[in-house]
Amino acid sequence: MQPFWPLLDLRTCTDPWLQWDDSTVKTVRTAPSRDRPASYSMLPAPGELPVATWQLEHGWRINGSFEEHSHDFPGLAYFQTTGGMLRTGRRAWPIEAGDLFVIAPGDVMGRVHATDLEDAQGWGVFFTADALGPDVPGAHLAWRTHPLLFPFVRGGAIGALRLRVPEPDRPEWSGRIQALHDELAQRRDGYREAVLAHLVLMLVGVSRLAADVVGDLRENSEPLLAEVFEVIERRYPQPLSLRDVAAAVSISPGHLTSTVRRRTGRTVQEWITERRMVQARRLLAATELPISDIGRQVGFPDAGYFARTFGKVHGMSPARWRRAGAG
Repeated sequence: MQPFWPLLDLRTCTDPWLQWDDSTVKTVRTAPSRDRPASYSMLPAPGELPVATWQLEHGWRINGSFEEHSHDFPGLAYFQTTGGMLRTGRRAWPIEAGDLFVIAPGDVMGRVHATDLEDAQGWGVFFTADALGPDVPGAHLAWRTHPLLFPFVRGGAIGALRLRVPEPDRPEWSGRIQALHDELAQRRDGYREAVLAHLVLMLVGVSRLAADVVGDLRENSEPLLAEVFEVIERRYPQPLSLRDVAAAVSISPGHLTSTVRRRTGRTVQEWITERRMVQARRLLAATELPISDIGRQVGFPDAGYFARTFGKVHGMSPARWRRAGAG
């Protein structure tokens, strides 16, 4: 199936990033507000998989430029060659071979200019949590509970996260996305299972590349955030407060609060809780430790407080979460 490159009319408010190669997937636009840009939701046709691909190359055309915007679903933009520009958050990234941009729900994509992808060659892959199976929680909750979606949990203020695929792995990445695209286009018997398999393997790859969150933040020119996350990573199993983190990075709690919230859309305490919940989920899924022991290992000496915090984040108790995963 050859991709179709329409000449976009800006009055249609169709997202140029989302001119899918698969015509069964469309987007719905929500108008911008005073402090937020326009946002888009994915709307697959009834019964269709909520997964879409888009080939990023020189055939892409628009009239002039397209508005700053965000999406309420995650995506990946992988580039096989050097050339072109991607605008996200506060930055305009010159595209290099092996660049992988992790686009979280709410990440702001900058105004797109007609020449931005003129020299680019790569792929976009976008999906909703529903693609990972019927047992995945609702969209908002899924980004915080499914282990393969953790790289997409960052808040919407920082912009897409730029990762680097090592050169020896690049042919495999290109081949896997091409295979996913072909399955969606050809719809042979078993294509749903094949699409899910390719998507899961890609997300495993993203999770491995994003495992070094401190290194990723330094790569993305966020040295203060790198220090903050380094402290959280080292000390989350112990009692840890905003004041503790502020003292460790040598700035005032007020300045740290405003900076982290502005850069990530979350507070320091929310990030501490998020890191603790990630480890709690891992221990619940991979061990038979008593829930009270798990709570202590992730910084909650009070078992009742651990259960309440876990329930507030996940919408269910730790015991129920463990049972659901075992089933």
